Amino acid sequence: MKRDFLTFLKENIVVFDGAFGTMLQRAVKDVGILPERCNLERPARVEEIHRAYAEAGADVITANTFGANEKKTGDAALSAELIGAGVEIARRAAGERYVALDIGPIGRLLEPLGSLTFAEAYDIFAREMEAGKGADLILIETMADLTECKAALLAARETTRLPVLCSMTFEESGRTFTGCAAECFALTASPLADAVGVNCSLGPAQLLPSVKAILAHTDKPVLVQANAGLPDADFCYDVNAEAFAEAYEEMLSLGVRIVGGCCGTTPDYIRRLRALADTKKPSPVPFRRQAAVCSATRYLPVDGVRVIGERINPTGKKAMKAALLAGDYGYAAAQALEQQDAGADILDVNAGLPELDEKAVLTKLVKQVQAVCELPLQIDCGKADAVEAALRAYTGKAIVNSVNGEDKVLDALLPVVKKYGAAVVGLTIDERGVPKTAQERVAIAEKIIARAKAYGIPEEDVYIDCLTLTVSAEQAQAQETLAAIRAVKQKYAVKTVLGVSNISFGLPNRQIVNTAFLTGALYAGLDLPILNPNVPENMQAVAAFNALTGKDKNCAAYLEKYGSAAVQASASGKGAPAAEGGKRDIVYCIRKGLPEAADCARALLETTPPLRLIDEFLIPALNAVGEEYERGVLFLPQLIAAAESAKLCFDEVKKRLGGNAGAERGKIVLATVKGDVHDIGKNIAKTVLENYGYTVIDLGKNVPPEEIVRAVGKEIRLCGLSALMTTTVVHMEETIRLLRKHCPQCRVMVGGAVLNEDYAKKIGADRYCKDATADVKMAEEVFHDSHVS
Repeated sequence: MKRDFLTFLKENIVVFDGAFGTMLQRAVKDVGILPERCNLERPARVEEIHRAYAEAGADVITANTFGANEKKTGDAALSAELIGAGVEIARRAAGERYVALDIGPIGRLLEPLGSLTFAEAYDIFAREMEAGKGADLILIETMADLTECKAALLAARETTRLPVLCSMTFEESGRTFTGCAAECFALTASPLADAVGVNCSLGPAQLLPSVKAILAHTDKPVLVQANAGLPDADFCYDVNAEAFAEAYEEMLSLGVRIVGGCCGTTPDYIRRLRALADTKKPSPVPFRRQAAVCSATRYLPVDGVRVIGERINPTGKKAMKAALLAGDYGYAAAQALEQQDAGADILDVNAGLPELDEKAVLTKLVKQVQAVCELPLQIDCGKADAVEAALRAYTGKAIVNSVNGEDKVLDALLPVVKKYGAAVVGLTIDERGVPKTAQERVAIAEKIIARAKAYGIPEEDVYIDCLTLTVSAEQAQAQETLAAIRAVKQKYAVKTVLGVSNISFGLPNRQIVNTAFLTGALYAGLDLPILNPNVPENMQAVAAFNALTGKDKNCAAYLEKYGSAAVQASASGKGAPAAEGGKRDIVYCIRKGLPEAADCARALLETTPPLRLIDEFLIPALNAVGEEYERGVLFLPQLIAAAESAKLCFDEVKKRLGGNAGAERGKIVLATVKGDVHDIGKNIAKTVLENYGYTVIDLGKNVPPEEIVRAVGKEIRLCGLSALMTTTVVHMEETIRLLRKHCPQCRVMVGGAVLNEDYAKKIGADRYCKDATADVKMAEEVFHDSHVS
């Protein structure tokens, strides 16, 4: 009898199968736009491929269900039928081997990058998993968006009892195309998955750095399904089966537990992996538990002082309170960006007002802040339902602030913290109130740490708050707080948190007291001060502490920040930076993706001609964002946010020009070619090009060459074509041939995961555009002469 898969995984190196599409293309001349239809139309061919992998020694046969979701099939019933048939075919071929339900990306961008909501994505994945419930395990693979990945993982966990494996596709930078870092994926996915890893995009040697990063940041088994290297202009992959297996030998020695192949691999590759796995035993992994949090794009180890910005909190902040009551989430977004610019490492997010629906508002706040700011978040709330809703909306590993020593609070919140893999702040307070002595606070801390461990939360994910009381009312308590911090740090591996400014309530010139107390707390062992980073003295105290204690090696960070700066005193830090004529205002708002850019545009249009506004303000701001994107300083979410902000400004310009601004900049035709239903890349290009002011004629997906030629006609000067599947590049080539014949004035840019510069030249394209910023550069080149200044 076949053993439970997770039991089998604990004892063995597991071998998955290889590429299905590679084999299908060899066996079937016309695969069609949806290879999963072969489950109904060519089941014998599908079973033959699965059987070849089974005979090669694969432990797991992956069903032909990768792209069978309802957004790609166009029909939920058809999706379920294809998935059910795919699992059944795989089961026949697998025999006593395991069958994996294969779940790929939906093919639509989730909010805020696109229009698909998290709830919609979750429901789509849940229906796929219901249709494939006859499988032995679920493989969620080739994910690029961590938010979509999380939706799939939650759907798997909450609607099935099957083991769940999950992998993302990383570029050589160690990030996905949306900017998700390997470390961030590991921290976010590990609590929800039974194994995590990488697949597709690159060969095994190029994926090794991402594999190492994941191994160092997860306690779950790691899987690797690499491509057979990179394809050349003829789509021949450059790593043969022998070299492929040799590269995996190093991965197994590092602790990888699950191996298999992706694009370009065949049963011969799997046969080599089987032979390799049979000679190896599972190796120790480099994972060592440490305190760390993350967003989708920023990994933050808590290995020194990390500042938590306190400004997104309505308590005692009239402007924030008014904004939240009015539903103005843009104000909170601006506060987030100001704190990030001021040097905060983490942002506290709080919606605790009696007049508000805390669950709804907190969730919206989390979404709004993470849409424009890449800092990790601290969810500041004590209500379990609101905390869960916020953690569900958050992409990354967050901190939950807070629990306390009350049993009912611990039992309500700790299971939620555990489910999402968050860190948690424990306040040293219980039913009796705030203890007067350090010893009593330490005792409550010990209770919280022990209860967290009972729920499976390690010490490294527990942050203790020894509480700051007002020195003007209880003067002796300042020393008790510092003594409690020292005692907790000496005894446990936890981190410590403190709301510093509470110390000075009721006193004049509060910052004098705050700075002194902050310095004392840092020397007592405070790791995470909660403070206003816009107050210069706060950040100066932290920088000086790091320099004096050697945490800032050679005082490098201190010199960089203060080497040529005049000493600053406290400032209010209200609003975005301003400059003469409003130019810095609009540039700042666009670069930060703030909707206030539209207000700036309206103000400038009172004195600035519309096309001059485009040339001197909007385009330079977008170009600056594009340059930072190319350097890897910003990532796709920030690029899209900036583009959307600029679009609001272009809308104001269009009002003045009667809607002709886009025509002035240029018209561009975009299409995903015949046979291809994947249009994420095209949609990103459309968004960015439109927000640079171009008029985009979007023909959609699966567009025949003749239709593209008709749309281009004799006037359009630039056409962009997209393809994701190797089987559809032939239609791209045919489209380019017809465009050359009938539309000689039109230049052609192409993009898609299956393309490269060599192949783009081979099929006659003018330019291979790897990403949306390359599309913009091509457009600027084509339309430069018609650019009106």
